[in-house]
Amino acid sequence: MRNLASALLFALLPGCLGVAQAPPLTFDGGRAHEHLRRVVAIGPRPAGSAAAERTRTYIRQQFAAIGLTPQEQSFVARTPLGPVNMTNLRFTIPGPAAGRLVIGGHYDTKMFRDFSFTGANDAGSSTAFLIEMGRLLRDNRTTIELLFLDGKESTGNWEGTDHTYGSRHYVQAARADGSLEGIGAFILVDMIADHDLRIKREARSTPWLADAIWGAATRLKRQEFEEGSVAVEDDHLNFLAAGIPAVDIIDFEYYTRSGAPAWHTRHDTLENVSARSLEIVGEVLLAALPAIEQRLAR
Repeated sequence: MRNLASALLFALLPGCLGVAQAPPLTFDGGRAHEHLRRVVAIGPRPAGSAAAERTRTYIRQQFAAIGLTPQEQSFVARTPLGPVNMTNLRFTIPGPAAGRLVIGGHYDTKMFRDFSFTGANDAGSSTAFLIEMGRLLRDNRTTIELLFLDGKESTGNWEGTDHTYGSRHYVQAARADGSLEGIGAFILVDMIADHDLRIKREARSTPWLADAIWGAATRLKRQEFEEGSVAVEDDHLNFLAAGIPAVDIIDFEYYTRSGAPAWHTRHDTLENVSARSLEIVGEVLLAALPAIEQRLAR
């Protein structure tokens, strides 16, 4: 009897001492939504503005709290409005395998002169999502870089090269310093907090990468990830052009709760986004990561 009691005590002891394996962390939509709310409270955040710098300060503070320091990639973009100072922020979470997986999104908002555009979904959602992901990513097989891109939005009409300044500069800099070949894949998140979340496959995204994400969504029974496709010009195209597998997770059909268009309108506000939508995307991406990391390890 004493031996049995001792065995039971030994089995229970790690948990009693607090050394039992902790349950996996889960994406918290409420935390992400709070980050989104605070970013939106800064106001319009076009590239080169003081508000964009305040957004960077907020991002830095959140990552400093978890012990991560940014690599800042500052550059001068030549735009139709003249030179604009822009900055990408990069946070690296190391893993033992060679190469790295980059998960990114933009934090700038499009400039509008006739109304105040605070961009809750575009790009508050991607900013908040990446901050919450930073809290969760630990013990990865692959080094993961969280990338906050500046200058995604055009200064006027989306034409020529007046857009995606940050991702274009990032790829050019990686090619110049020899680190481009170390990027295994790029996952872009953009406009992912729509209250009525419906994410179609982006037509030009790398098939195996999209399959890993939509496969995870299927396992989780997340019908918000639909099988239809849509072609979207976005930051992922600069990575694809450089030969890097890339996928765009985006809900491009964005409307208010009353059915009015919300994309690039004054209606892109907190009332039309959802903490649950952020959480769904987070759950799916976290579930897809093991398959993606396994593919990159080949």
